[in-house]
Amino acid sequence: MKTPKNFTRYQFLAKRFLKAGRLPTLLLSVARKREKLGNGFAELADHLKLLQALCLAWWRGEYRAIDSRALLAVVAALLYFVTPLDAIPDWLLGVGLVDDLAVLAWVLRTWQVELAAFQQWRADQAPEVLRVVERLPESDEAVVVLDGSLQ
Repeated sequence: MKTPKNFTRYQFLAKRFLKAGRLPTLLLSVARKREKLGNGFAELADHLKLLQALCLAWWRGEYRAIDSRALLAVVAALLYFVTPLDAIPDWLLGVGLVDDLAVLAWVLRTWQVELAAFQQWRADQAPEVLRVVERLPESDEAVVVLDGSLQ
């Protein structure tokens, strides 16, 4: 499947977000927007929760077994999701999320092996561990780049 239009721009932004330690801010924005989706978007919300959980586990240093390109694609997709003025503006009722869905579907399909490995890792964790690892950061929580190894 072909890379979504303008996605390269979001990958560049994702790299900057990660290097600047701004991932927690993005994850808070994703959570806020995800909560506003409503019942008709349950599957989208579930996919967003998975990607958010992956980013939280990576940010906390608990899960690093991911290809850096896959992580960049996930962060780029989340950036695309929270950006209201992308290919189809989100304020256009009924169609505003179509491009967001396409980008998320592309990431889920392209990086399905990486995401399946993360899901297996999650399944192997105790619920109390996941509660800590997947807890959203406080808005004023110190932002730390645990490992700047993204090329």
